[in-house]
Amino acid sequence: MKEEFIALLKSINRDGIDRLINWIEKSSFFTDPASSNHHGAFEGGLVQHSLNVYNRLKELVGDSDSTKIIGLLHDVCKIGSYEINYRNVKDENGVWTQVPFYKHKKEAFAFGHGEKSVYMISTFIKLKKEEALAIRWHMGAYEPKEMYGYLGEAISECPLIIYTHTADMLATYVDEKE
Repeated sequence: MKEEFIALLKSINRDGIDRLINWIEKSSFFTDPASSNHHGAFEGGLVQHSLNVYNRLKELVGDSDSTKIIGLLHDVCKIGSYEINYRNVKDENGVWTQVPFYKHKKEAFAFGHGEKSVYMISTFIKLKKEEALAIRWHMGAYEPKEMYGYLGEAISECPLIIYTHTADMLATYVDEKE
């Protein structure tokens, strides 16, 4: 998956993409989970989820540099966000044993989910307005209800948000169904 992910990023024609790739390769992106206990809660889950979202978004809107940027990078905010912890669970014989699980770490840079991804990407490449909006609002209906008015305004301006959210949901609930 790493090779496919890197090859897709390398195909993007954008100043700074090489620096972005270098940063991702040095990070824990390729071993991080996509979540603590939902979809992709395993080593490498983040890269798998990102590829799935890209593939779904490509099906919905076609392939382009924007599709690659949005699909592949929408969750870079999750890099380094989880740590392995242990909990006690009874095994099939009723014996308590410690099992590992991913726990979300305290945010070192609490900037919000979509906002943080936009910020992190923007330190390397210039995002188009539609790319930034699609990444910022990709959580769609999972945004806090207080944000629904802003979400609606953003969708009116940038329908790509709906496609990005839909691609994320398809990847999560169809492609990555346990």
